[in-house]
Amino acid sequence: MKRLLLLFLAPVIAMVLTGCGYNEIQRLDEQVKAAWSQTLNQYERRAELVPKLVNSVNAYMVNERTVLTEVTEARSKVGSIQINVDDLDNPQLMAQFEQAQSQLSSALSRLIAVSENYPQLKSDGLFRDLMTQLEGTENRIATERGRYVQAVQAYNVYIRQFPTVITAKVFGYDVLPNYGVDRQDQIMQDPEVKFDVPAGAGTNG
Repeated sequence: MKRLLLLFLAPVIAMVLTGCGYNEIQRLDEQVKAAWSQTLNQYERRAELVPKLVNSVNAYMVNERTVLTEVTEARSKVGSIQINVDDLDNPQLMAQFEQAQSQLSSALSRLIAVSENYPQLKSDGLFRDLMTQLEGTENRIATERGRYVQAVQAYNVYIRQFPTVITAKVFGYDVLPNYGVDRQDQIMQDPEVKFDVPAGAGTNG
């Protein structure tokens, strides 16, 4: 008897959940997670490029060890923060992640600015290749972050609409914060770097 009742109720429940937006919430939630996962992949790719970049410029930048140290330390801090798609509703951890990525972006910008003062470095094939990869990665980060922002926006708008908002409340789905949106321009902006270049800085050794 119970089995017959379940067989009868199952399609009814499915129709109710579909009509109240439950299935669409699941789809949008998965879309947000997929977008953030792709963003993380690009951040990880950038982190993997940093040690190679530092090694390639180390022999040239004899007068800017502070810049190299900043990049290395910023990369280390990024690597120390373990984060995944299940942490999107953890404001404290996400804020730490955003801050670490911002510091790495700033440190890399300073490194790139300083590299302009070393003609031999700029002509080095390995350095040029790494810079091309880094530039491509930064572009992909911007693209994936944009897709993530759009996915979160679509999700948030949908679960705040009636009658979906009732379903969201019942099943515990809350509005997601769009991490980093307020500081996105700051993160992507190259800082101004001014300093005096010592005589002979453009030579190797």
